[in-house]
Amino acid sequence: MSIVAIIRAGERSTQARLAAEALRQAAQRQGKRIDIEIDGQPALDAGILQASSQILLVDCPDDGRAGQRPARRATLDAVLADPAAQLDGSAAAERALSIVAITGCPTGIAHTFMAAEGLVQGAKALGHAMRVETQGSVGAQDALTDAEIAAADLVVIAADTQVQLDRFAGKRLFKSGTKAAIGDGKALIRRAIEEARPWEGASSAVAKTASQEKAKDGPYRHLMTGVSFMLPFVTAGGILIALAFALGGIYAFDDAHKGTLAWSLFQIGAKSAFALMVPILAGYIAYSVADRPGIAPGMVGGMLASSLGSGFLGGIVAGFIAGYCTRELNRRIKLGQHLDGLKPVLILPVLGSLLTGLLMIYVVGQPVAAVLSALTEALKGMQGSSALALGALLGAMMAFDMGGPVNKAAYAFATGLIASQVYTPMAAVMAAGMTPPLGIALATRLFRDRFTVDEHEAGKAAAVLGLAFISEGAIPFAARDPFRVIPALMAGSALAGAISMTMGVELKVPHGGVFVLPIPNAVEHLASYLAALAAGTVVTALALGRQHAEAAGLCQQQHRKSHVHYPTRLPKRFRADGGCRAHSAGNPPCRTPTDQRQLLSAFAHRSARQP
Repeated sequence: MSIVAIIRAGERSTQARLAAEALRQAAQRQGKRIDIEIDGQPALDAGILQASSQILLVDCPDDGRAGQRPARRATLDAVLADPAAQLDGSAAAERALSIVAITGCPTGIAHTFMAAEGLVQGAKALGHAMRVETQGSVGAQDALTDAEIAAADLVVIAADTQVQLDRFAGKRLFKSGTKAAIGDGKALIRRAIEEARPWEGASSAVAKTASQEKAKDGPYRHLMTGVSFMLPFVTAGGILIALAFALGGIYAFDDAHKGTLAWSLFQIGAKSAFALMVPILAGYIAYSVADRPGIAPGMVGGMLASSLGSGFLGGIVAGFIAGYCTRELNRRIKLGQHLDGLKPVLILPVLGSLLTGLLMIYVVGQPVAAVLSALTEALKGMQGSSALALGALLGAMMAFDMGGPVNKAAYAFATGLIASQVYTPMAAVMAAGMTPPLGIALATRLFRDRFTVDEHEAGKAAAVLGLAFISEGAIPFAARDPFRVIPALMAGSALAGAISMTMGVELKVPHGGVFVLPIPNAVEHLASYLAALAAGTVVTALALGRQHAEAAGLCQQQHRKSHVHYPTRLPKRFRADGGCRAHSAGNPPCRTPTDQRQLLSAFAHRSARQP
């Protein structure tokens, strides 16, 4: 048996050579031949690669020379710890691992816990022990203890926001988004076992590693981190402003009401909570990019954005300017081991704030303020077809991936406009976000014979999630048949958003679903808003019912071609997609005429048709 090992050493050349020698000795004991390449030396020719029966990639994410052939991946630390196991993949796979994980998403409501469940189920299926800490909207739950982290073989971070990693120094760590954990937790854990690398902690090497990791995150994750920290301020401010108007009228902020409860609530909500929205957004975007040294420059830039009138758009720009400038300063400024402690508390905040502030005042602030002003006026003046088009677009975006990047982009856009007193997009977005799970729940009630027992139960849960504005309640249904379900969800959400925008509905609270509607003045034109929500829900349910009916018709046609007569309607024990209820618990539905004929033979007429 011939094995090829390709090692990428980077700055760990000594460990790489030790690992190579350990692999040679392990291969000799197992009676195997091994050829090893370390950072391209000595370069292995194509003949050796072609003749090898196994390829081992050590700290090497990919190697094009392997082509389509399967390759096993390992880390230097794993090779040094047990080289024989790395040469024998089955032996390594049999060992149960202790895994700890953290999940988190921008809103911290649904994706956080769905990702945790996916990881737990995946680890259970693979025979590994798993402990998950969820960093949701109420903070960290089931927090990992120091003892659990110390005993862990692997750390998995499945989060769409920034997570503090200092406590995992020295541990093999793998980072991913929540989507991978929700979609296939087992596959994510397998990938993490193969590709995880040691997290080196708070040393100079770690600064470089952290910088590389953040560079991989991309602007979307940085923006979502800022939005997740901003949301509580928007929610608190919006509700308190609505209560102030309910108690003191629309002029509760006037000095004539000074000292009253309504005036005080307005000061807390508008002058305090809302005033902090843009600085918090900018500060935590910068934090996501540059870690703690970015917070001060980011918040300074956000305050300047507010004072210059550039609002949330200026806050976003300020956050990225502060983050990337601070990160670059941190990388370039070298003070030596004894003075490096001055950087995070003195040098980086001062220089980062100075650069960000000057750029905001002299370069960015006024142009962005002009853009925001034009956008605000355009949105406030929208009527007729333009309002309908924007509402439909925002609604379709909310239903396209239900908590994914497109959904969050629409939500962040609407939330940011609240700071500029533009409330119509927020109403459209929330109505459109509630529609998918509510429409699915209604469909499972109207068309009971076209859904399985499990889907009926999931429909009840989707109804509760939909009422709370948690779009992710529709994900299990969309995942089973995305090409049929997602267009139906988008149609209903687009209609709800279009009606809401056209009717000029305003919503001052960015979350909470129907539970915030009874708050006085939280919603303008409440009846129109409920009508939009009802219309979108009904359209989604009818579209889903039609899709399932078409699927059932195709199934019947397929069976008729197989010379079997069908009853007028499919029996209730069979799903509309052609499978039986026995296949509804995660197994693929029966698709071939032979399998379906066997399943339905008790119900189908047995008279053969003429060919």
